[in-house]
Amino acid sequence: MSRFKEFLKAGHLGTLLTSLLYFDFCFAIWVLNGAMAPFISEEFGLTPTQKGFMVSVPVMAGALMRFPLGLLSQYIGRKRAAHIEMSLIIVGLSIGYFFTKSYAAVLAMGIVLGVAGASFGVALSLGSGWYPPKFKGLAMGIAGAGNSGAVLAVLFAPPLAKAFGWREVYGIAIFPMLLAMILLQIFAKEPPDRQHKTIKDYLKVLVDRDAWVFNLMYMVTFGGYIGLTSFLPTLFHDQYGIPKQSIGQYTAVIIVAASILRIAGGWLADQMGGIRMLRIMFFLIVILTATAAMIPENPWVMVFILVLCFSAMGAGNGAVFQLVPLRFTTTTAVAGSLIGEIGALAGGFLPNAMGLGKEHLGSFAPGFLSGTLLTVFVIMALAIVKKQWTSTWVGEGGRALDNH
Repeated sequence: MSRFKEFLKAGHLGTLLTSLLYFDFCFAIWVLNGAMAPFISEEFGLTPTQKGFMVSVPVMAGALMRFPLGLLSQYIGRKRAAHIEMSLIIVGLSIGYFFTKSYAAVLAMGIVLGVAGASFGVALSLGSGWYPPKFKGLAMGIAGAGNSGAVLAVLFAPPLAKAFGWREVYGIAIFPMLLAMILLQIFAKEPPDRQHKTIKDYLKVLVDRDAWVFNLMYMVTFGGYIGLTSFLPTLFHDQYGIPKQSIGQYTAVIIVAASILRIAGGWLADQMGGIRMLRIMFFLIVILTATAAMIPENPWVMVFILVLCFSAMGAGNGAVFQLVPLRFTTTTAVAGSLIGEIGALAGGFLPNAMGLGKEHLGSFAPGFLSGTLLTVFVIMALAIVKKQWTSTWVGEGGRALDNH
């Protein structure tokens, strides 16, 4: 308890909490097409491959925008970058409300809504920027718990779509985004950890080996999370015949598990080290994705498997971003945005693998197995860099050096 009190006094709580809210609402918008997929698919008569592609478009668009937004935030400040982003999201939601009369229009809207996915590096860097190294994992975990915004999408969007129509949901979503903008403006303060460098200096992260190892890790922990989160409504509707408006009852608990474990993962990584945490989580993910690929007949068995899998991914997310600010101390927003970009791109691959597997092989198993194989590869990569990391910029097991 005394350590938690020390944490509360160590940084700026208003910035941390409004960063969490900003990321939370952005994340809800980012996966909104996935939550609406059964309704949109029914209206336009989409094939499994078209469903997978539609769900993947915002994920991939958001991924591609993460690094540019992170780079912009280093120049104009993270708070200003967040306001620009949220303004663009409102434009995308307006397109969804007024202009989505065809499948092509839905895809175009998905590209604009992908801006919401770019919030990641900015939100985490803004929220944790006031905190010292020994509390980075917990601060990152709290800000990153905005992943829970997906719960808002899967719980509230389907019933609202059933009651008012799926296009109206995009119009309704404008109001929480405006609320996040107002609260961020009032309570957030730009952290003091931003350095002004040349763009050449910032772009060095693109060729940094450690950054690409983090990219691989995040492809598993976050790519798997966002890809599955976006596809869960389609999985439970198409595989198990769950009514469109009831899907949230099955998927919400899965998503909540990842969000809670992200905070716990960041805290545990501060205590035991992010490297040690990640090895454990990756082995669990290998076992659980392979088990999910067996596609159990009972939907609640699948829920149980995915709760455990998402929990491991969430804890892994927290562990990755306990390590990132220790390695990239003054360019966390840029490095975090690059890592988030590659991770989210992997998430865009997963819905497509699910849709193609279902259409051509009659099963969603290939999507799960692709995650299994990637995780095995990442375990090997982590084993290669572990000794060099713990002898240079991080302590035993991946703990911050000032913990010793």
